[in-house]
Amino acid sequence: MDRKAILVVALCVMACDGFYLPGLAPVSYCQEKFAKGSEVPCETSLKVFVNRLDSTESIIPYDYDKFDFCEPSNDRPAENLGQVLFGERIRGSLYNLSMLEDKSCQLLCRREYVKSNDSHRKKLAFLVARIMKNYEHHWIADNMPVAWCYEVQNEVKPYCATGFPIGCYANEKGQPQDACVAFGNMNEKSAVYHFNHVDLVVEYHNPTSSGKYHRIVGVNVQPRSISHSLDSTTVGCQASAAPLRVVTGSSAPAKQVIKYTYSVKFKRNTDVRWASRWDYILRSFHHSSIQWFSIVNSIVIILFLSGMVAMILVRTIHRDLVRYNQDSTEDPQEEFGWKLVHGDVFRPPRYGMLLSVLLGNGLQVTFMSALALIFASFGFLSPSNRGSLMTFVVVFYVLLGSVAGYVSARVYKMFGGEKWKSNVLMTSFLVPTFIFTIFFILNIVLWHKGSSAAVPFTTLLVVLLLWFGVTTPLTLVGAFIGFRKPALEQPVRTNQIPRQIPDQVLYVKPFFGVLMGGVLPFGCIFIQLFFILNSIWSHQTYYMFGFLLLVFVILVITCAETTILLCYFHLCSEDYHWWWRSFLTSGCTAFYFLMYSMYYYHYKMQMSGLANSFLFFGYSLIMTTLFFTFTGSIGFFSCLLFVRKIYSIVKLD
Repeated sequence: MDRKAILVVALCVMACDGFYLPGLAPVSYCQEKFAKGSEVPCETSLKVFVNRLDSTESIIPYDYDKFDFCEPSNDRPAENLGQVLFGERIRGSLYNLSMLEDKSCQLLCRREYVKSNDSHRKKLAFLVARIMKNYEHHWIADNMPVAWCYEVQNEVKPYCATGFPIGCYANEKGQPQDACVAFGNMNEKSAVYHFNHVDLVVEYHNPTSSGKYHRIVGVNVQPRSISHSLDSTTVGCQASAAPLRVVTGSSAPAKQVIKYTYSVKFKRNTDVRWASRWDYILRSFHHSSIQWFSIVNSIVIILFLSGMVAMILVRTIHRDLVRYNQDSTEDPQEEFGWKLVHGDVFRPPRYGMLLSVLLGNGLQVTFMSALALIFASFGFLSPSNRGSLMTFVVVFYVLLGSVAGYVSARVYKMFGGEKWKSNVLMTSFLVPTFIFTIFFILNIVLWHKGSSAAVPFTTLLVVLLLWFGVTTPLTLVGAFIGFRKPALEQPVRTNQIPRQIPDQVLYVKPFFGVLMGGVLPFGCIFIQLFFILNSIWSHQTYYMFGFLLLVFVILVITCAETTILLCYFHLCSEDYHWWWRSFLTSGCTAFYFLMYSMYYYHYKMQMSGLANSFLFFGYSLIMTTLFFTFTGSIGFFSCLLFVRKIYSIVKLD
């Protein structure tokens, strides 16, 4: 095999394996006695950061400060735009992990609740309600998540989650629910238990032979519920200790005390390299066999469509061209097929302004998605660099405003439009205003709920500044360049009088044609879509961007081929209204995306309540809108190239 071919295959395999960079740079740790005068800079303590708390049963996350846990420290790392938009609120904690110093049952803080105090009752009620909703902690140590690993039935390796629950409960029959199943003493009827103790295991290895310096390769946590004594100092963390039950309402005792404790154990692990320390977490989320099944399924669809398109291009159209171009004295009225509509096929559509605006915004989303996936596939947007993917998407969407302006101007001028000012304004504000309005309404709901996902007002001002100060001027520049260029010349002239379209059979009518057009593209992505929705709503880390990039390419090809097929069939039936239909045919994939989101919400998620439903479908509508413009623009420009090509090579009188 040629060396270049081998190199290409190797790069493809690396991309499909989801190649990632596990961190920016390793941090060396050492004991305090080796820190002074050390030739290698090293940290003597491992900082533990706390993040927002969320649940798979609710879309509404909460800041750590919203709970009455031990107060976080003032050590607060800088947050990028992506983290703020995703609602991450990282704070320092009081957990003191000195390198290689094991600790047992250390008291972190003490919380006391008096039944007669209204503020105390509200704090306990809030905690109990969140326990019933299965809210989880998310801690960070050495720039990687603190993992909770537990055994799963029929699985060889334990499942490792990036969060651990704040508590659990038993139902009215005394049956343990959620995490309570792992403990044998949490079976009181209608009891709510709070995990107030954590056992931390820090795994490390020695990168040098001296043994003085260490690197962290994993931090695991095991939460426990322990009912400590009521006095201020005494704690006991025996495995046989009774669990801590939190009681609210009329049956609550006059005074309840919650002591937060922790234990730390350092464990040497020589089997894991620092560069692959994320593997044991990431392998718990996705199964590559299912991913490959999705790819094979999509490739089969592409091969089928490619065969159909090839048959049309090579056989049918070639035969049509030979028949149309031959010197014949036959009566022109006996001709049939797509040649008969040559005088109307490039007639400008109705609402050409709106179509050009949607196409400009669609290609803006297309280029943004392609760039983000390419960078993510090669590890530049790794899971350890939190918020980098969202930041990258926002920045490139802003900078690609010039693409939207240029494409919209070129298409609008091709349609013969002259209101260039209106075109620029609509390109800059129509789709972004729709998305921002929905986002702002959802943000008001999150503000009302006191959620950490609510974007601060200052961040909204930054987003508006990027919109009005960067995207809009760039759109104007792109539109200026587009309008300065001469209008795209069509290969055939348009008749002054529109041709009458004959009655169409049912299966080629616009409604059914559009619905059919979205089925095959959606069939290529629905398996991958499950993993994407899981990462969004089930708070799982998505890292297999190599697969996603491959599916993205498959989706683009499928949208293009499906639209070309249906476009040819419509032209053969003498229906020349293909402009909007080509956009809506592949854009209908977004309709199936929305339908699948509804299915996912009702059958795959455990959420309830009006606020959760409103937020879920609000965010789904934003994603559907962007997906609609993206797929629609792919179908339109594919059909445009196809139509221009076939009419440029046919001989006309």
